[in-house]
Amino acid sequence: MSDDKYVVKHMVLKILLHVFLLILVAIILLPVCWLILNSLKTNQEMFLNSLALPKEWRFVNYVTAWSKGLVSYFKNSIIISAISIFFILALSSLMAYGLTRFNLPGSGFLFILVLGGMALSEQVALVPLYKILQALKLYNTRAALVLPYVAFRIPFTMFLMRSYFISIPKELEEAAIVDGCNSLQRFLRIILPISKPVLASCAIVNLNNVWNEFLFANVFLENRKLMTIPIGLMTFQGDLKTDYAVMLAGILIASLPMVVLFLCMSKQFVRGLTSGAVKG
Repeated sequence: MSDDKYVVKHMVLKILLHVFLLILVAIILLPVCWLILNSLKTNQEMFLNSLALPKEWRFVNYVTAWSKGLVSYFKNSIIISAISIFFILALSSLMAYGLTRFNLPGSGFLFILVLGGMALSEQVALVPLYKILQALKLYNTRAALVLPYVAFRIPFTMFLMRSYFISIPKELEEAAIVDGCNSLQRFLRIILPISKPVLASCAIVNLNNVWNEFLFANVFLENRKLMTIPIGLMTFQGDLKTDYAVMLAGILIASLPMVVLFLCMSKQFVRGLTSGAVKG
């Protein structure tokens, strides 16, 4: 009898868990469905009844959003994101490798100092960065975004990579030392190939932040030819009229790269985060 009660209790808990998960899925998917639905309407249809199906499926809204300059903003976002992610991963991995493999004086202090950058708010640093970029003649250039992005993303990335590097056995490098490999060769030929999961995790997390960043892009860029997607979408708003349906279509187009990237690299992403979290 006790076994029957246990089975029933287990079944009830399992059903409740599934119901709870379905509710969470609905909370996430309903806004996405609303976004897709209204991106295929006219402005009038959207304001009359945003939950109704469109009378005419206006796929032309996506063509209009793309032709309004979204292609240029897309290109700028790809260039800035690619350069930023490269330097974030390169500098963070080198720093994490140095802190885990070389017993240098003050390495612990250096680690705490870099980690302290996570406590620095981007909003607090906005005015000093503005002054620095103007003094260096970098204001209104792509470097005005790349440099702050790299600086603010290094602390967390380095912390995650350091945790992962600690878990890599030093015996692998000792074998390479016997073969005559120097520190850089060991890093490039042994550590980096083993660290693909954490590199993928860091790339996705940082790319999501850089791709969707609005504050720095809004303050440090004036030239419309250099604007990224979050700022470019704001130009869809006119002084007297805003085509919200086209703007929603642009938002969906801008979101697709991150969605596709995460779906393609989800296994690496989870492996990298869990390994970095439980080891070291």
